Formats: sequence, C-alpha cells, structure tokens
Amino acid sequence: PSPRSFQPNGASEEALRCEIKELKRKDLALDQEIAQLLSEGYSLEELDKHISLLHEYNEIKDAGQMLLGKLAVIRGVTTKQLYPEYDLELSD
Repeated sequence: PSPRSFQPNGASEEALRCEIKELKRKDLALDQEIAQLLSEGYSLEELDKHISLLHEYNEIKDAGQMLLGKLAVIRGVTTKQLYPEYDLELSD
C-alpha cells in the first residue's frame, strides 16, 4: 500500500484532534493536582513512593482476586460467597 493509504481521513483527523485536546486537558489537570499536593507539603519522592506502593497493592489485590476466583470455581460457589469465610468486605 502507498503511504497515502495510511493517512487518516477527515473524520479520523477530527477524532485525533479531540483525543489530543482531551489528553492535554488531563495533563493540565494532573499538573494542577501535583502542584496542589506540593503546596500541601508533599515531595515528589513521596508521591512517587506512594504511586509505587499503590501499584504493588493493586498487583497483590489482583493476585488475591484470581486465587479467590479459582477457589470459587473449585468449590462451585461464587467469589462473593467466599468473602465472609475470609473476613473480607465486598468493598475489599
């Protein structure tokens, strides 16, 4: 195919412009949120550490959910039915 066939059509170009505009808006909002946290006395190192810990927490939680799901299949119950057995809240 010619390079021209990879050029986006008018509708795609407009969609890309909208997506770029939305990403710029999100970038600005995140910059403002970071500035707010910094003004409250947080350091970039603390924020980086917090984000890293959140990622680790989410990975551990995902692994736990996977294990609960497999156990539920083995027992022939729903994952929700296992929560009380392990003292878990539905919001966990």
